[in-house]
Amino acid sequence: MSTIVQPASPGAVNAKLIQLISAGAVALGILLSGFVINEPAPYEIYMAGLIAVWALFGLRISRTVAPLLVLLITFNIGGMISMTQMDDLASTPLYIAVSLFLAFTAVFFAAVTEAQPGLYRVIFVSYVIAAVGTSILGVLGYFGAFPGAEIFTKYERAAGAFQDPNVFGPFLTLPGIWLLHRLMTGSVAKMPIYAMPLLVIVAGIFFSFSRGAWGLFAISSILLVAGLFLQTSNGLFRLRIVVMTTAVIALLILALLIILQIPSVSELFTTRAQLVQDYDSARLGRFARHLLGFEMAMEHPLGIGPLAFGLIYGEDTHDIWLKALLDYGWLGFASYLILIVWTLAGGFRILFRDRPWQPYLLCAYVTLIGHIGLGTVIDTDHWRHFYLLLGLIWGAMALEARHQYALAPRRPYLMK
Repeated sequence: MSTIVQPASPGAVNAKLIQLISAGAVALGILLSGFVINEPAPYEIYMAGLIAVWALFGLRISRTVAPLLVLLITFNIGGMISMTQMDDLASTPLYIAVSLFLAFTAVFFAAVTEAQPGLYRVIFVSYVIAAVGTSILGVLGYFGAFPGAEIFTKYERAAGAFQDPNVFGPFLTLPGIWLLHRLMTGSVAKMPIYAMPLLVIVAGIFFSFSRGAWGLFAISSILLVAGLFLQTSNGLFRLRIVVMTTAVIALLILALLIILQIPSVSELFTTRAQLVQDYDSARLGRFARHLLGFEMAMEHPLGIGPLAFGLIYGEDTHDIWLKALLDYGWLGFASYLILIVWTLAGGFRILFRDRPWQPYLLCAYVTLIGHIGLGTVIDTDHWRHFYLLLGLIWGAMALEARHQYALAPRRPYLMK
């Protein structure tokens, strides 16, 4: 007896095709985020077009994601008001335009992951590929592996396809944390698949010689292990986490001891490993500028204008909270503070719920906490991957809201 196979309906085929196209479009955007040697980078141009096209074909901003949009726009309105305090605008309109664009990318990633939860995996896999690629360029550049390789270094430190090693290193953290998560929770047979790219990414972070990146990856890893330990009561799984953590730490220490046998690496590592550098504690160093900046912010509630602080003192604020106060005024600071508190509270509320997107949320959440801490000593205002982190977490918050709505009992419709 033969079985009659019904052909798929045109609607189902079209929906599948649309999902594949959208997944490929998002994947390309994430891949481009790892290559920003010059600005505007291909990422900006491509994502601006992608967001515009997606908006034309039905980009939906849900009630859960709407506060993210409002807070980011209010933050940038503060920057526009702050510009009115400047005598010479110079390049500040472009700076605010980039801030607005990055804000829209956060909302975009939140909206598309809410609409298509499967995009979480697409984003993370694409991010790993981008991170491995730019890490290889950074490491090869550091060792001068081929003529012209120095383009992938800055200040004799690996920078990959970035302008600054202090951005390159933090960019690598989220894919590294996700690979570490997969290493600790995935099957033993697949461990080499995760271990190899993780080693490449860790090498990129190390050779960036960015103290912030080192601390960010360490703190995020500790939080990830703690999160995995807390989310289960299975004794065997907890034992696996302890064993895996011990093994990873031992391997990292061994690798560090081996690589420090290279004199040039050892010398730079010793210099960079110092907690306080000369430019931190000098008379007008980073910490002194922080105090001067906060005093200035108290006297200028509307701000002093984007980038104006750097023109006055020769160096930017190197503190995201101070930058929010001075470049975006008290309005921008309040918006940014509410945004961060809302993101942390909303993400933590759903952090350990058993959902298909929970592993991605956990990795993004612990990495965001690290970035918030890092923001006290460096400016994260225009870091593309920071806005991606916000989008990933708000997307999970929106998915949870949809999930809860679907479970809620429906009230019967009463006819008058």
